[in-house]
Amino acid sequence: MAVMHPLGSAPHNQWRVNEAAVDFVRTPRVPRPVAIPATPQHIRLDLARTALVIVDMQNDFCHADGWLASIGVDVSPGQRLIAPIHAMLAEARNANIPVVWVNWGNRPDLLNLGPSTLHVYNASGTGTGLGNPLANGAPVLQAGSWAAAILDEFGDTAGDIHVAKFSMSGFWETHLDAILRNLGVTTLLFAGVNLDQCVLCTFQDASFRGYDCVLLEDCSATTSPGFCAEATLYNIRQCFGFVAASPDVIDAVKQA
Repeated sequence: MAVMHPLGSAPHNQWRVNEAAVDFVRTPRVPRPVAIPATPQHIRLDLARTALVIVDMQNDFCHADGWLASIGVDVSPGQRLIAPIHAMLAEARNANIPVVWVNWGNRPDLLNLGPSTLHVYNASGTGTGLGNPLANGAPVLQAGSWAAAILDEFGDTAGDIHVAKFSMSGFWETHLDAILRNLGVTTLLFAGVNLDQCVLCTFQDASFRGYDCVLLEDCSATTSPGFCAEATLYNIRQCFGFVAASPDVIDAVKQA
């Protein structure tokens, strides 16, 4: 039999081909089920079809020299997430769970953004908004800049998956959905900032697309008032998915 060559970027979504034939049969995926305490109900998920999605853990949102801090916002909620996300990140990598960083990273010319998006970040038109320079010269949330970079505390993320977003949802006009479906992912674990804004919008859009959605509560935070977080958690439990704690996930992964 002639040699068949794999064709496809994801291990479990590949054809095998040669000059004469194409084999559509994918390599079987072995389930890795684990049980995790959660609300409003406990859940059982398949680690072989799960990804960790980390939203906006960037300098502009979480660093003392970033954009939010420069306009007087207390960024300590995001900084408090570094340790729990770091622990979850390490365990996900050890367990071969895909890690997806979904970070705001705009075009330098902002041509894909309308005034309604720009207004959120510069309501008067005279402030420091998207693309404007910070004190250190970095343009706010511009792709490739220090402002849009992942916090240094997370170290080398080159082996992870990176998706640039341009709105509060990580799915809006991005490659996120296509990447997850190519990987065969059905369950998403969410972490990051801000819980009631970019995390929630991405979470909702994932739910609308049929993904199983789990918020890691201790790995998510917001700079908004407390009632915003309370409402977000209520709506996630009521309408969009489940809420769990990262130590419970980590324990389950280690025992799998």
